[in-house]
Amino acid sequence: MSVPTPPPAIVMTQLLGGFQVSQALYVVAKLDVCTMLDDGPLTVADLAERSGVSADPLGRLIRTLTMIGVFRSEGDRVATTPLGALLSRNHPASLEGAAALWMETHYGPFGGLLETVRTGVPGATRYFGKPMFEWLSEDPARSALMSRAMANVTGALREGVFDGYELPAGQMVADIGGADGSVLAQLIADRPERTGVILDLPAVEPAATSHLAERGLDDRITFTAGDFFESVPAADVYVLSFILHDWDDETSVRILESIRKAANPGTRLLVLEGVIPPGDTPHMMKMVDLTMLGMLPGRERTEPEYRTLLERAGFTLDRVVPTPTVFSIIEASV
Repeated sequence: MSVPTPPPAIVMTQLLGGFQVSQALYVVAKLDVCTMLDDGPLTVADLAERSGVSADPLGRLIRTLTMIGVFRSEGDRVATTPLGALLSRNHPASLEGAAALWMETHYGPFGGLLETVRTGVPGATRYFGKPMFEWLSEDPARSALMSRAMANVTGALREGVFDGYELPAGQMVADIGGADGSVLAQLIADRPERTGVILDLPAVEPAATSHLAERGLDDRITFTAGDFFESVPAADVYVLSFILHDWDDETSVRILESIRKAANPGTRLLVLEGVIPPGDTPHMMKMVDLTMLGMLPGRERTEPEYRTLLERAGFTLDRVVPTPTVFSIIEASV
């Protein structure tokens, strides 16, 4: 028996009310409700007592989120579904950090999206009084939340991105803006003949060195503190993972030119990004581009747009390798 399609007015009403659902998800994530349910169902009264809130409003919140598949009822107790479990801090693919980041840093700026469309100025720049990355860097707690959230999101989405992928030849692999080294570790962990270097800001070094030590890769991957606008280390293969989409075209060309200046002829570049397909084809990056519009000067791009960007900086786009994920590997060479 087919499920009837809701009338367009109902669908539009649900879309318009999406901000309420986002806030409700943030509340249960912030209160660690889903983490509390890791060991089994609890009553709303138990959850309210443990989280220090009133039982009645918490119950109403959970009832609404049950309707969209976050929780399920087991008698008088509440349990998480596989979807809701993603908001537990303990889940291996946890998105709890993303819930905190988006509601604590993105929600306010998106209230000015109309002005962004009118002027082209990111809402975050107006809301915080300065570019988002500058605002984040002023507070270690903000930077830590950003790193945790992005590790949550990209870690879950890039699972399997390198499955079956043959890394171009070259001993030294440099991950430019490589954060804690997760992507570089994923690339060369099973390739003992390769060595690596991460270039990122000094504030990132503790997280990177800790992560590499945990992975047992601190003898093959080093960290260099620096600014990719100024210079990058010498390498045989360069990696830019989820970097170019943060920046406008002119700034992206500056980053690419910095790499080209350090590269020898034949050096390879791997750009790991989502590539927007043509036409009306649904793709997650089309939604992510809305985030970029509201928060940063960057954008998601199509294959022709990446080709133009690379050519402006002196690279040749060799091929775009699709992966089992929403991301592609754009291979280019000097």
